[in-house]
Amino acid sequence: MSTRSTFGTVKRIGAILIAIAIVLAAGIIVGQAPAIFGIDQDPEASIVFDDQQGDGTNVTIDELTLSDGGFVVITDGSTDPIVVSEYLSSGTHENVTVELEEDDEPELFGQLTATVHQDTTEDETYAYDETDGEEDRPYLSDGFPVSDTATVTTTDDDALTDSFVVESLDIPTEATTNETIDIVAEIRNPTEFDTQQSVDFRVDGAVLEQQALELDGGETREVTFAINTTGSSPGEQTFGVYTDGDGAVETIILEFHTEPTVDIVDADHENVTVSIAIPTDGFVAIEDNESVLGTSDELGPGEHENVTIELEESVDEDEELIATLYEGDPEEPDGAEPIEHDNETVETAFTIADVTADDENNGESDDPEADDQSDGNG
Repeated sequence: MSTRSTFGTVKRIGAILIAIAIVLAAGIIVGQAPAIFGIDQDPEASIVFDDQQGDGTNVTIDELTLSDGGFVVITDGSTDPIVVSEYLSSGTHENVTVELEEDDEPELFGQLTATVHQDTTEDETYAYDETDGEEDRPYLSDGFPVSDTATVTTTDDDALTDSFVVESLDIPTEATTNETIDIVAEIRNPTEFDTQQSVDFRVDGAVLEQQALELDGGETREVTFAINTTGSSPGEQTFGVYTDGDGAVETIILEFHTEPTVDIVDADHENVTVSIAIPTDGFVAIEDNESVLGTSDELGPGEHENVTIELEESVDEDEELIATLYEGDPEEPDGAEPIEHDNETVETAFTIADVTADDENNGESDDPEADDQSDGNG
């Protein structure tokens, strides 16, 4: 065999070995791709824990989603859990009951927090406390434990101890988003002692107003909350009045007080100013036929005047533009939804030339004699 032939054979064998090594390396990289390229995601969870009434032995979690399975831990503000749920598999669960054992002394009343924990030991047994927080840690969202807080009340006076009782709650069945309405609650002191306690008014669980109430033993008194609905979101809302250990809730339908609109106030090549009425959290976008040219800051429900939108690029004065109301985050316009009224998008088409011409026409004097003098005809 010639030297040239031997050398060629060696080269081919070397190339084959290199190819095999590349394939093996590629296989290793592909197997580790999620970790290498950041595709591997942290465990995720969500929870909805609404205010409710109960008998003190259990609470209901309205909805719960876990990416990797785990537990719900109920606390009352202290570090020690009152009760831990059974193991929950990954996925979405509705109406999950978390129940005390028969020999458990605490009662599930008052303000409670439900926190979602992982099953890092993968043995379906809660181990967070016995491992000093090393295992079965909470699911996190933006660095904080995934949790929700609710107030659990009861109609059993014996369970209320010395808490004031909410005997009744009177609210309108509907209202608009620009008026003041009276919420009237009848509060009773079930004890024989003169007592002072706080009475909270809440909207969808959030405390909006608080009053200090002093009642003689056995006394009943009406408490009135004057609530301004301006800036509230339309739709069904839950209004509630709460004492230390009791409460009552009612729903109200809020109607947006006017039609959603977007009106052009001023416009030039770089900025557009609008006045709007928007029924939900959202923003105004200025668009052409192809893309979004600029958005306002996020705006709350209600009427807003002189909202200025800075355009990302200069536009021609005769180019047709559209100002549109959107529900969503202006930082993520692609995920926002156009706001509709009577099945039509709330928007206004305009050109800078038209707005300028309207401004000039509106700038004419209402005094004909003054206009004649300005024209040299006086």
